[in-house]
Amino acid sequence: MTVIVSILLAVCLVGLLILGTPICIAIAISSVVAGGVALDFDMMLQTGAQRTFTGISVFTLIAIPFFILAGDIMNQGGIALRLMNFARLLVGRLPGCYAHTNAMANMMFGAISGSGVAAASAMGSIVGPIAEKEGYERDYMATVNIATAPTGLLIPPSNVLITYALVSGGTSVAALFIAGYIPGILWGLVCMVLAGFLAHSRGYKKDSQKITLPIAMKITFDALPSLLLIVLVIGGIVAGAFTATEGAIVAVVYSLILSLCYRTINLKKLLKIYANSVQMTGIIILLIGVSSIMSWVISFVNIPDAVGELLRGVSESKIVIMLIINIVLLFVGTFLDTTPAVLIFTPIFLPIAQSCGISPVEFGIIITFNLCIGLITPPVGNILFVGVKVGKTTIEKVIKPLLPYYALIFMVLMLITYLPFLSSYLAYLAGYPEALGPVSKDMLGLTP
Repeated sequence: MTVIVSILLAVCLVGLLILGTPICIAIAISSVVAGGVALDFDMMLQTGAQRTFTGISVFTLIAIPFFILAGDIMNQGGIALRLMNFARLLVGRLPGCYAHTNAMANMMFGAISGSGVAAASAMGSIVGPIAEKEGYERDYMATVNIATAPTGLLIPPSNVLITYALVSGGTSVAALFIAGYIPGILWGLVCMVLAGFLAHSRGYKKDSQKITLPIAMKITFDALPSLLLIVLVIGGIVAGAFTATEGAIVAVVYSLILSLCYRTINLKKLLKIYANSVQMTGIIILLIGVSSIMSWVISFVNIPDAVGELLRGVSESKIVIMLIINIVLLFVGTFLDTTPAVLIFTPIFLPIAQSCGISPVEFGIIITFNLCIGLITPPVGNILFVGVKVGKTTIEKVIKPLLPYYALIFMVLMLITYLPFLSSYLAYLAGYPEALGPVSKDMLGLTP
């Protein structure tokens, strides 16, 4: 029965996606059809309806629309330019300063807005033209922008991590947020090192603008309110002052006040922001709801156990099993967006990862990291296409320069997979002992 349901589920889902069916409808239909084989079809319809409403009736889920709204307000609120100037202040004296500025600004803005696409669009359109005037090639700058934009989906706050927390059965959002810092920063740093090496070999100069102390103080003062949002929201969640949901509301209020103070948002623009946020929220909530049906079907017919046995049939080595999981997720990420991929594959692979000694927190970072790579790879990488568009270049011109970045990012993925304490140890120090899995505890000498 498990094999029949698994094949039917996969064939229906892939077939519907090939036919161009919207992902949420494809998930719902394939789940009901496959579940109807294991149960009476009428009972499956009732169960599907119940699971849909149960899946979205979670208090933590309220955080997602508020973080989306906060990100939209920040995107339109004049924050991007201030963060870019601050990043330029920090790394302007390094070879390839504009590439470093782009990378660091992506990390900061992506973390504040929670959107890699928004970071690539905002920073690419601001830094790119300035760098081009200084003699930097478009392809070089577009490549750096694309490669570093996904870091904001790992560095909190991150809607992907909130979604994972829900579908994984209640993993701590705060622990996931803290765990995302080191992998996100490592991703950005390795890209900056490569960008600096390439800049040096091409003879790109340092920032020609002379920064005096008064100018530096003004740039820092302008950027400080935006940076304070990270401290306020994440610090409040970690300290237990408020929940992730309450933190999202704080982010909305703070960003709105900040944008009004900057006088960059009027009533007309605000209404448009609300409309965009509602539209995006509706898509994500519907995805979570229908994916709850698929998660239930997957669990009901014991698909994770079957997949686990299949993987152990290939190899008993935990190293090989985790490598296969990574390869599958990397492949999936090139075709599916992060949210539906997390919703579909977490129930399948999380139990297997736990059997390999990986905690839910550690696996949350691993699956998110994998799927973020998919955002910068063809054929459907959203950030790749946005980065090419704002960089005024073509995909053919940036794919080859992106290859060494892919290699370095994959290296970081292997590090956090086989040294999982790199992501979870910060969460452990912050008071979340469950963040460390058995493998990490053994590596750190914390097991009896």
